[in-house]
Amino acid sequence: MSYQALYRKWRPRTFADVVGQSHITKTLQNAILNNQFSHAYLFSGPRGTGKTSAAKIFAQAINCEQAPSEEPCNECQACRGILDGSISDVIEMDAASNTSVEDVRDIRDHVKYASTSVPYKVYIIDEVHMISTSAFNALLKTLEEPPKHVVFILATTEPHKIPLTIISRCQRFDFKPISSQTIVQRMHHIVSEEETPVSEEALQAIALAAEGGMRDALSILDQAISYSDGEVLLEDVLAVTGGVSQHILTDIVTAMYEQDIQTSLSLFDELIQHGKDPGRFVYDMIYFLRDLLLYKSAPTLETLLERATVDETFRTLVEAISVAWIQEAIMRMNDCQQEIKWTNNPKVFIEIALISITNRHQNQATEQDTSASPVIHKINQLEKEVQSLKETTTTSPQQEVAVQKPQKRQMRPSKNSYKVPFERIRLTLQEAQKDMLRKVQADWATFLSQLKATSAPAHATIQDSKPVAASPKAVVVAFKYEIHCSLFLDNQSLAESVLASVTQKEMTIIPIPAADWKSLRQEYVKNQEHAATNQETETETEPVVEEAKKLFGDDVVKVHE
Repeated sequence: MSYQALYRKWRPRTFADVVGQSHITKTLQNAILNNQFSHAYLFSGPRGTGKTSAAKIFAQAINCEQAPSEEPCNECQACRGILDGSISDVIEMDAASNTSVEDVRDIRDHVKYASTSVPYKVYIIDEVHMISTSAFNALLKTLEEPPKHVVFILATTEPHKIPLTIISRCQRFDFKPISSQTIVQRMHHIVSEEETPVSEEALQAIALAAEGGMRDALSILDQAISYSDGEVLLEDVLAVTGGVSQHILTDIVTAMYEQDIQTSLSLFDELIQHGKDPGRFVYDMIYFLRDLLLYKSAPTLETLLERATVDETFRTLVEAISVAWIQEAIMRMNDCQQEIKWTNNPKVFIEIALISITNRHQNQATEQDTSASPVIHKINQLEKEVQSLKETTTTSPQQEVAVQKPQKRQMRPSKNSYKVPFERIRLTLQEAQKDMLRKVQADWATFLSQLKATSAPAHATIQDSKPVAASPKAVVVAFKYEIHCSLFLDNQSLAESVLASVTQKEMTIIPIPAADWKSLRQEYVKNQEHAATNQETETETEPVVEEAKKLFGDDVVKVHE
């Protein structure tokens, strides 16, 4: 096959080509020039940011015939041999298919032999977090004191899964997501060399869709070039990525702000009918609203806009819309983005969000009209005070106490209110298994220990919790206070990844306050008992109780006492 994908053809060959990671490339270049490079490195970061490419360039630089130099020459026999893979002293391994102790033992057996073609033998282990714990332990001594001619470079996208004993033996470099501006500059160079016409708007849309990964950006660019007829335009990129054009987003936001629910829903339905991804629509809408807010708050920061292009229509919308409305819309769309992750009908939740944003604006407008007259507002306030005094004089002491209790309860609004996902928990209870709960409970102490080593703030939010029900896909965790549930959501993804590494199973953690769990548990048991009682046979209620005991344990299920 003669054609080669752009991301392979334009893979970095020098440190200068590794864009957006100057803090790393400069450090490595100085180490090579001073002949002070380490025996082991750990490259971590998101996908497509240059980890493996930097590792191969580093292997070329220390083995180049022109060394020490800042860049490999890519012309000598050593550099060319490493590039085409003909030199066996630079070994690139995939940890996902070499996870066992036997694979690591093979490395230990061969590492003691001197390199044959180049000065240094380099082991590049990609996605190293896939190696088993026992294999990591087998690698410890070799990684700490390898022969002088050996260099290890470990690459991973999930460094929290690597034991601390391994990390402490390596120099760690964290690759960061590449900025959209840097990605656009790199693509400008590539399309000019390829002599392919691409519009500026198309490149901006590709950079946004890539989410900080250069490899993703070049793959999307490759698709857009194949899809387009000649010049690559914004419409071609949106068709390939499933994104939404700016003029449609502008029309929907305008319709919502003008309280035109029919137009906003019709435009959204038209997008779905044309095959657009609902999740992608929410993503683009949040970024568009963010650009609106940013430009309205600080017009001089136009270069920081991610999704929008500043034209006359955009400026008109910015002038008409209010900052408070944009902030409310962003918060509501963000809630919608979280909700559609757990449903098979994302279109319904998005439509509810669009209606909610429009209706909220109507309610705010109504409140503003009501409070427009200070005199009317003052009269209403005085009438409420008079009515309150009448109730106070006609109420007995016993009744006064009874009236005051609910008032105290209403005066305690929670700043960190947490919306308990009761339906998700009920679904989990229907699939819950006692054996699964016992396994999670057995591994819980290990999970907390590893989470504390990975992130102390994340551990602090979950240390006073305990798993109370578990299914093959999710575990319900009871927290002592409601605020702990809210704080845990900020660290949920990290906690779930650490739990998966401990239990060897991907599970979603569903937090619930202990008081709500007690009520929900009693409701579940009573519903099961009621269903059996309706069959008018006493013998069939016992299996229901036994089934509930399997889920929660004998000590918490007291149905017939």
